[in-house]
Amino acid sequence: MNIPDARFDSAIERLDALHAEDPRQERVEGQDVPHELLYARRMSAWLAQVAPDASDALRLAVRAQHLQRWRIPRTDYPQDRPGYLTWRRDLGRVQAEQAARVLSEVGYEAAFCERVAGMIRKEQLRRDPEAQALEDTACLVFLEHYFADFAGEHDEAKLIRIVRKTWNKMSPRGHELAATIPMSRQARQLVQQALADG
Repeated sequence: MNIPDARFDSAIERLDALHAEDPRQERVEGQDVPHELLYARRMSAWLAQVAPDASDALRLAVRAQHLQRWRIPRTDYPQDRPGYLTWRRDLGRVQAEQAARVLSEVGYEAAFCERVAGMIRKEQLRRDPEAQALEDTACLVFLEHYFADFAGEHDEAKLIRIVRKTWNKMSPRGHELAATIPMSRQARQLVQQALADG
């Protein structure tokens, strides 16, 4: 059970204010919501299932995972695999630094800030249960909320590769939760094919 901490509430408020600066909007239940603010809320919602007793550090890392992602567009990098990997590395570094700065400003100690930053940079995946929980959460958010639209933009072979990579990043607990996500028949067939071929 997490002990109430005013620093945590202040950090969430500041992180969400930064998410809310996203110029991209998504329509949800008749309201326009900044894209990254919606993503952050979805991350927190899924984390509650992945790790109901998550530490404050993990809860903050999950909330900050895409912090101001739109400021570093994928299109600024070469459109190949090395360009993609460089973009992802740069994103993680910048987002981790910014999140650590926010946490420091609300009173968290340096070690706590670095712990959150390390999870955002996805260090020690597989070996660190909290970093793995963050990865599971991100994969579940993708599968539930973004996979269907993503599927409409790419050919089947690429989608199967992406599903297989996503699945391989997840823990057994993540796989269990993924099986509960409602999907269209087409999306479910793609997932089943990816896993069967893998």
